[in-house]
Amino acid sequence: MKQAQDEDHHRPHHGDFGRLGSRNTSRKQMNGAVSTMSAAQPADRSPHEVLERYHQAMLAMSADDLADLYEVDAVHELPFLFPGMPACLKGREEVRATYRAAWEHSTARASALRDVTVHTTSDPEVVIAEQTVVGTVTGSGEPFAFSNVLVIRVRGGLITQVRDYMDGLRIAHSLGRLPAVTAILEGERL
Repeated sequence: MKQAQDEDHHRPHHGDFGRLGSRNTSRKQMNGAVSTMSAAQPADRSPHEVLERYHQAMLAMSADDLADLYEVDAVHELPFLFPGMPACLKGREEVRATYRAAWEHSTARASALRDVTVHTTSDPEVVIAEQTVVGTVTGSGEPFAFSNVLVIRVRGGLITQVRDYMDGLRIAHSLGRLPAVTAILEGERL
């Protein structure tokens, strides 16, 4: 992993995430391979370990593994428009149910994460990941790639808050659903 320092990076903050202070960044590639991470108890997991498990659950499309990373009353926000997903998921069980339904009905199959850059913030509970999700659309075999930024707060080894900046329109386009999304959005105009 490549490490870098950026000493002078301060930005305004939103919500409970604090601000980005001096940070360490690392870049890696992640394929759908099984990890050799230890089975640390949740309270012993660092934000980086939780992020690694989050990535594994996402690539495996395991709603149970993903939800088990969350505190019971955690909040998962999707600030950008993501057709078919609510703007906010409240609680572990809503995360579980929403991702289970989304993944069961999706024809998109993520196979790897590319260009992953992990930022450690001045707040030890917060980790930020920039990444590109790549995969294929079942049926057509068409490849897709979309950018994503995750801002994750971890307390006691469990996720308490996620801000998930996903490129939902690119995903809709990759799945051939952009005309339907456009029609829905046009219908919402006042």
